[in-house]
Amino acid sequence: MADPMDCALDLMRRLPPQNTEENLASLIALQPDLTEDLLNSIDQPLKVRTCAKSGKEYLLCEYNRDGNSYRSPWSNEFDPPLADATYPSQNLRKLELAANDAFDTYRDLYYEGGVSSVYFWDMDPGFAGVVLIRKVGDGATRMKGAWDSIHVFEAQEKGRNAVYKLTSTVMLYMITNKPELGHLNLSGSMTRQAEQEFVVEDPAMHISNIGRMIEEMEIKMRHLLQDVYFGKTKDTINDLRSVESLEEARKQMEIQKELVSKLQERQR
Repeated sequence: MADPMDCALDLMRRLPPQNTEENLASLIALQPDLTEDLLNSIDQPLKVRTCAKSGKEYLLCEYNRDGNSYRSPWSNEFDPPLADATYPSQNLRKLELAANDAFDTYRDLYYEGGVSSVYFWDMDPGFAGVVLIRKVGDGATRMKGAWDSIHVFEAQEKGRNAVYKLTSTVMLYMITNKPELGHLNLSGSMTRQAEQEFVVEDPAMHISNIGRMIEEMEIKMRHLLQDVYFGKTKDTINDLRSVESLEEARKQMEIQKELVSKLQERQR
């Protein structure tokens, strides 16, 4: 008999990411015993909240959640407030603040908008964290859609070096329903992993090392998504409908018939 958890994960991989929250709730209703495992295993589209203290937006996910409260990376406070919440250590908090500033610049340069958040937590040994980026298109100009990047990493120091293990997930959907384009819905998700070792002469180098890995991973995943979504879609459309005009097609058929006729005359 198939494992219910494997079946649930296999099903979620085949459903549109923009409906993940509703589909996950349905799965939990069917298999309440798997609630915790499903919540920890299935990435959900990121949500945005505004920090009451700083006025800045930040992203919500499982990694900054404690119960029903979420920690802001800017103020380091939970909303709603918690009396016994878990926080990163003092040194790691300083590194977390610097990482948020660095990836805020990265987001602005690469995405020209959107929201980013970085969260760190202590491990023994080393530390771990997640870098989140969300960019939404409202459909005012071309199409409605969203891009969510979730980069989870672990960092363990070995002498003057550090080993980083990165798991990156991208969730993408694009929807349009305009007369000139018709109805189009492209959606899906992709997960990739990487492991690299870098020199760490100063704690701040963790940020540049992690940033380099994430930058390289996002470039690779963008190229893969472009081939999967746009390349395959273009091939399908070209197979279904010729981009040439009917007049051009008739001319080519006439030329082909003329060539065949001349070849047949030579063979006689």
